[in-house]
Amino acid sequence: MATVRDLIGRKGTDVISLAPDATVLAAAQLMNERGVGAVLVVGSNGELLGIFTERDVLRRVVAVGRSPADTPVRDVLSADVVTCVPDTSVDECGAIMTNRRIRHLPVVDDHGLHGLVSIGDVLAHRVNEQEATIRYLNSYMFDVR
Repeated sequence: MATVRDLIGRKGTDVISLAPDATVLAAAQLMNERGVGAVLVVGSNGELLGIFTERDVLRRVVAVGRSPADTPVRDVLSADVVTCVPDTSVDECGAIMTNRRIRHLPVVDDHGLHGLVSIGDVLAHRVNEQEATIRYLNSYMFDVR
């Protein structure tokens, strides 16, 4: 059974992060530049302090009239971050995201932050598994001699 470690192995461990004193404007610009929907907020020692998502921009900044240029992400991030460990199965990871209604899951263990898995990563993995199954079944059905 595939694990989050397998997903990270394929996509890489590059984590887009910023410091808690960065502004919402800087965070939004970084997310736009990198084409992502979330950035992790990490402290000076690399500890995970929270996650800042497109949803946070909408609900905690725009909807309440805060200035993105003057608001630090520490004031509007999601601090209660749901995480998983590298050995979490991809199926369990998808279930966590679905049940908690989240799109990003940081991968953390006793050794620190390992990466970030998105719902897109989970879906791409499932599509690849289904395509492999279809290829196998087709070869079984039509290549029998």
